[in-house]
Amino acid sequence: MITVLVHREGQTHQVDRVDPVWLAAGAPETVWVDIELPEPGAKQLLQQTFKLHELSVEDALNEIHHPKIELYDHYLYLILHGIHAGAGGTGFSTDDIDFVLGAQFLVTVHHVPSRSIREEQALSLRNPNVLGERTAGVLHRIVDKMVDHYLPEVDALEDRLERLEEQVFESPRENPVRDILALKRDVSVLRRVALPQRDAIGRLARREFTQIPDDMAYRFRDVYDHLVQITDEAIFFQDRVTGLLDAYLSSQSNRLNQVMKVLTVMSTIFLPLTVLTGVYGMNVVIPHLPGSDAAQFWWIIGMVCVIVAAMLWVFRRKEWL
Repeated sequence: MITVLVHREGQTHQVDRVDPVWLAAGAPETVWVDIELPEPGAKQLLQQTFKLHELSVEDALNEIHHPKIELYDHYLYLILHGIHAGAGGTGFSTDDIDFVLGAQFLVTVHHVPSRSIREEQALSLRNPNVLGERTAGVLHRIVDKMVDHYLPEVDALEDRLERLEEQVFESPRENPVRDILALKRDVSVLRRVALPQRDAIGRLARREFTQIPDDMAYRFRDVYDHLVQITDEAIFFQDRVTGLLDAYLSSQSNRLNQVMKVLTVMSTIFLPLTVLTGVYGMNVVIPHLPGSDAAQFWWIIGMVCVIVAAMLWVFRRKEWL
């Protein structure tokens, strides 16, 4: 699906096609074209109408790319990632959005619906001042919304992490390894996307490109600050998740050691008892202890109790128990 918005004579309209006259140098119109793939006419539109380099066209039509920024002859090519909640309300996923920024035009290309672009399109049709800020202003508004959408997902990650920490330390018998690994995967995805995205926005904020006016560079600096906060939290979350997994595995190892210690003590105690009862259980004549035949039983029980008490005293004295 291709959506074309054009701003001319102080008004913003949605039109069916792009007039090449609007893209000429010095043209008063501002054009925003949004392409949601798959779209049969996308490649032809990018190559013939907007005169994009074949490498940027190839990147725009591919589905998965890491965030980056590249400067071509008459436009700036930018790849960023939007974020949306995963199925079932747990986790999240990211999808790249390609931006082509020229003097008179902005092209956005994506494979899945983008709520940031959808919200900005609706606002542009209601308020002509949105496209009136030229293409760099529209780019900033979209990117700012994309970064704002990261914040609820980061808060959700922190809530999941706190619940897992409580489970590990309060209910260690439950096995949270699957949930911890799923959380670790989400944090890794966030960090892998946020770090290069922060660097790309940082270049926009440093006024490296003529397509970004000075007043817009200051706005991108605010977006950059938000991304710095997100990346710092992603790094902090990754450290916490790694520590949480190590703590759980250590607690399980300690618990196993305690179980093995108890079983070892029990085996050690029963070893001499087994020898004693085995000797007196043989079908041979064994010298009697003092007393009658009935007293022999109580002699054996007494020796058993003495052996058990002595061994427990030794274990306790050596702090094995």
